[in-house]
Formats: sequence, C-alpha cells, structure tokens
Amino acid sequence: MSDYDAVFIPGGAWYPDNLRYDKDVIKFIRDFNQSGKLIAAICHAPVVLASADILKGRKLTGYWNIQVDLKNAGATVLEQPVVTDGNLITSRHPIDVADFSRAVEGRLRKK
Repeated sequence: MSDYDAVFIPGGAWYPDNLRYDKDVIKFIRDFNQSGKLIAAICHAPVVLASADILKGRKLTGYWNIQVDLKNAGATVLEQPVVTDGNLITSRHPIDVADFSRAVEGRLRKK
C-alpha cells in the first residue's frame, strides 16, 4: 500500500458490483482508508465503499440508484456533482467527470 498515493474505483454498473464481493479488494479499501490516502469513486463505485463498511458518518454522492445503499451504510448522500469528505472524493455520474477529475487532481497536487 505504501507504493500508492490514491486508489480510483471505476464506475459502471457491473465493475463495482463485482469488486464489492472480492474479499481482497474490501480489505485493501479498508486498509487504504485507514491510511488516510485518497479514495476516489465515481458513479456506482461507492457501493464498494459501502461493502468495505467505511461510510458511517461520511458525506458522499453516487449514481441515483445506489444512493439508498449509501444511506443504509450510514452515509449522508448529497445531490451534487462532486463531494469531498476527508480522504474520499465521490461523484455521481459520467457527466460530472470533469468536475470529479479536477477534484482528484487538486487533492493529488496538494500531496
């Protein structure tokens, strides 16, 4: 994990759904979150964060049809293009990718 500055979880309906059931991925996300390093997730990707059980008390966003899952995982879901909460940067939809990319770039440049 020390080799990485950030982890990016891709969107799409199927990719995050497959990742969320991989025990190694979930452990990696939990450990990465504890390190405080950047975790970026767009579209359906925040379901991986929910499966890693790291959303309690966090603010984030995601695609409309996973927002109930995020709320059930203890998150406050905001309806905006990009949400930054500590080391998490999330975005709702591919149409928000420019804003998402700028937020991720800004966070990485700070480092």
